[in-house]
Amino acid sequence: MADNLIVEKKDLVATVTLNRPEVRNAFDDVLIANLTRVLLDLEKDDTVRVVVLAGAGKAFCAGADLNWMKRMAGYGYEDNLKDANALAAMLKTLDRMSKPTVARVHGPAYAGGVGLVAACDIAIGSPAAEFCLTEVKLGLSPATISPYVVRAMGERLARRYFLTGEVIDADEAYRIRLLSGVSTVDELDGTIDALLGHLVAGGREAHAKIKDLVRTVAAGAVDDAMIADTAKRIAEIRVSQEGREGIVSFLEKRKPAWVKKA
Repeated sequence: MADNLIVEKKDLVATVTLNRPEVRNAFDDVLIANLTRVLLDLEKDDTVRVVVLAGAGKAFCAGADLNWMKRMAGYGYEDNLKDANALAAMLKTLDRMSKPTVARVHGPAYAGGVGLVAACDIAIGSPAAEFCLTEVKLGLSPATISPYVVRAMGERLARRYFLTGEVIDADEAYRIRLLSGVSTVDELDGTIDALLGHLVAGGREAHAKIKDLVRTVAAGAVDDAMIADTAKRIAEIRVSQEGREGIVSFLEKRKPAWVKKA
């Protein structure tokens, strides 16, 4: 594995740690490519049920690396578009994983780092976690991360924080739903471990279908087509092998087969 990422697998959980503490885990084109590849590999890895995204050192992720930004400043439109598409593909890969994803936000997340947090299913932070959408102060726009950040905090708050570039502390991040929860530094890993225990107890197929369900329902109107689609979805999963095993194990008052394998 590349030095800029650390991947550890244990008890059905893969922890991917951004490992550039000397630059506060800022990403460049190399890290973006490596992280995309790792996420795609973990998606196909049957020994992994949940993915945790973390950062080494004092920060979670400071966004774009300054040296990378200097190079981009000399690029033309086509080269900038190529770089932007690579970042967009990485965020999409993280967001579209069929497996649950958890961001361990122990410290600051700025600019693109906010996008990483927002693209995860669950984000738990410590009081040292802070967020800032700094792009506007550089005369730029948080365009690539915007689908995930706007989805997390909503349009009204996105207007404020995209336009002002204010620093958002952990408590405010929790209030506006960038964070799913806040724990003390000493309790952060314990809180995440408790979540992981719940996540690995769920069905693999159910996780994938639930994530797709949430995406679909959140994006559409509650009309007859959506109601029919949700009925079709539950009927399909009830007759699936995993769904049948889950129901039978519940009735027989035992753990389902996928938990026994854990």
